[in-house]
Amino acid sequence: MRDWWKKAVIYQVYPRSFKDSDGDGFGDLNGILQKLDYLAELGVDAIWLSPVYQSPQKDNGYDISDYRMIDPKFGTNEDMFHLIKEAHIRKIKVIMDLVVNHTSDQHQWFQESRKAKDNPYRDYYFWRDPKTDGSEPNNWGSYFSGSAWTLDQQTGQYYLHYFAKEQPDLNWENEEVRQQVYRIMRFWMDKGVDGWRMDVIGGISKFLDFPDYPATGDQRYVLGKWHANGPRLHEFIQEMNREVLSQYPCMTVGEANGSDIDAAKKYTDPRRKELNMIFSFAHMSVDIQQGTPAGKWALRPFQLVRLKKVLAKWQEALADHGWNTLYFENHDQGRVISRFGNDTTYRVPCAKAFATILHGLKGTPFIYQGEEIGMVNCHYDLKDYNDLEIHNAYNELVIENKVLSKEAFRHAVERIGRDNARTPMQWNKNKQAGFSDGQSWLKVNPRYKEINVEQALQDTDSIFYYYKQLIQLRHSLDIFTEGDFQLFLPDDPQLFVYTRTTNTEALLILANISEEPAVYSGMEGEWHLLLSNLPGTADTPSKQQLRPYEAAIYLQRKPTILRHNY
Repeated sequence: MRDWWKKAVIYQVYPRSFKDSDGDGFGDLNGILQKLDYLAELGVDAIWLSPVYQSPQKDNGYDISDYRMIDPKFGTNEDMFHLIKEAHIRKIKVIMDLVVNHTSDQHQWFQESRKAKDNPYRDYYFWRDPKTDGSEPNNWGSYFSGSAWTLDQQTGQYYLHYFAKEQPDLNWENEEVRQQVYRIMRFWMDKGVDGWRMDVIGGISKFLDFPDYPATGDQRYVLGKWHANGPRLHEFIQEMNREVLSQYPCMTVGEANGSDIDAAKKYTDPRRKELNMIFSFAHMSVDIQQGTPAGKWALRPFQLVRLKKVLAKWQEALADHGWNTLYFENHDQGRVISRFGNDTTYRVPCAKAFATILHGLKGTPFIYQGEEIGMVNCHYDLKDYNDLEIHNAYNELVIENKVLSKEAFRHAVERIGRDNARTPMQWNKNKQAGFSDGQSWLKVNPRYKEINVEQALQDTDSIFYYYKQLIQLRHSLDIFTEGDFQLFLPDDPQLFVYTRTTNTEALLILANISEEPAVYSGMEGEWHLLLSNLPGTADTPSKQQLRPYEAAIYLQRKPTILRHNY
């Protein structure tokens, strides 16, 4: 079945933080192998591995120096082939990360490219002369702060890098670059890889005139529309589909930076033969102030109404034109219950409530490691964070430009910093949370004795078993895949209510996303309770008072016109 991914639930593994098998404090492939039975028990259909290729690890593996080799920190190529085989035995597919907007500056291509202007590999990257005053070719900024250009003294030209200076951007205008990428993809898919998550794929086509952004005060390097969705983007992806993707029964999901709904339709409309899905970022920006010098680090209070409207907009827009990804957490996002909810008093019902909302939507759900046990954000001193993005932003926003105070920046990091998701997986209450026998590469979250897999597996009412039930419902009821979406009560500040309907069935998904009781007016018709996150939930969605973070899913056979009792 080529569309297997529509009914699937995918589990993201961040390998360096999942399980360390050899005691060096760094997760590895054999550690993942040891936990395949755990993932099979959860019921997921596929695992997506963040990069495990050979890398200097300047950006935690997203700076790749050899695409065909597994980094020794993770193991060997043979370990990877064995992991694929064992996952397939358990009916778990394997998705790899494709990071081809850029390489590491240690990649052979770049090492050759920087040697001379006439080197055969020079055109694999973007090299430009300085302006007449010696400055960068334009005022584009890096996502990791500072300029997107670095001067290479050897040839006197600048090279482009959307991310760290150790991550030069590939020139996809060069046909040989594209063919090199396609060879890499075939190499791994011929070894059994079942699909790709494509890192910042929206940036592979550049605006080759490299226009300046309008200057805005002291913030010289402005991120915006010129960083993504270049003129040949969809042409490149369609070529990739023709030459590689269409030849395999694979799944593809793109990290489509800078994409709006119109762009998403282009990516995911099956008639265009591009990708199966993309990751939208709109719903993960509802607590971020837009257009400020502080960028993503400028926070605003979370409001449920904003989240509902964004999710509903994407559900409705892609209903007949593509397919949605469903996620709240990944390796770049803080833990959802710490960011949007309550990770102390109501941690368990809160985690289940957000899971209920997400897994009831139309699309493919993605679970990030630890999400299924309710892992929470960490609260470290700034020096204890590992993430390059955090340290670069601190230097630029706090030290150099004084855009934010140290306390304001730290507060933002504790909410949305990427290391919140990258702390080691919490397997038990033993030393290092059972992640490693050695000192872990990043500090273990101090709440590991309270929140861990061992505890979750022993508690039949745990978050883990709730996720397992949600996955089983998606596998057993086609309405989760096929039903139409309709949002109710869009302006209610506490209640998230929507339906999924077909000609023969209807689902009602209902959740109180607040710390206060909420009055629900009820839905007409005969309903049957499928799942709830608290004991004592009403058997039918009649008028009732919902407890803080109470959530439920109801089923109706042969639905009538759905309306509330208002």
